[in-house]
Amino acid sequence: MMTTIGTRERLIRAAEKELIRSHGHLEMQAVAKRAQVSVGLAYHHFGSKAGLIAAVVEAFYSRLDEVAFKGFKARVEGWAGREKQRIAAYIAFHYDHPFAPLVIGALSRAPEVLDVETAFTNRQLAAGALMLQAAQRDGVVPNRIDPQLTIALMIGGIRQALIGALMSKQRPNPGKLTDEIWAFMAGALRLPPGTGTEKAAMDVQPPLVKHRQR
Repeated sequence: MMTTIGTRERLIRAAEKELIRSHGHLEMQAVAKRAQVSVGLAYHHFGSKAGLIAAVVEAFYSRLDEVAFKGFKARVEGWAGREKQRIAAYIAFHYDHPFAPLVIGALSRAPEVLDVETAFTNRQLAAGALMLQAAQRDGVVPNRIDPQLTIALMIGGIRQALIGALMSKQRPNPGKLTDEIWAFMAGALRLPPGTGTEKAAMDVQPPLVKHRQR
């Protein structure tokens, strides 16, 4: 007999597959069939189709958090190199995850997804501002930079660049995209010319991020 935790996770995984298969559309009956549970059980756990979609998106952002934020582990020393590798991990995750184009594309306009995304972005903004403040204390980032305003501009810019890349018929090379985003960030942070950019395509490669099979 499936446990409560096992059933919920099974439904989330089944719903993600259904959303990918149907390009953003979801039917609770199809999810229940894929998860091999009753449709009533699906409603019991999530209340509605909107609640299930929100749970799938929340799971996506939780995995992203593990890869690029709270669980991120840099392979280089130095603030600039570490933050550039964080961007590489962020890009690699989205490139590798088949659900990513839907999250930032078709599903992003749904109210239930917007709420989850807003909460995640607010966490990014808060953590990013603290990161910039720490870099200012260490003398890496100039004190004249406003951490809250700057991190908002950076996160917005990175997101728009990623949307363009994922929606493109031919995605740009992830290493090149990382280089271009880092050049934008270095300029926004008033970092010395060349900081973290020399030989970037060779020295800083996006880590392999394998999407867990459902």
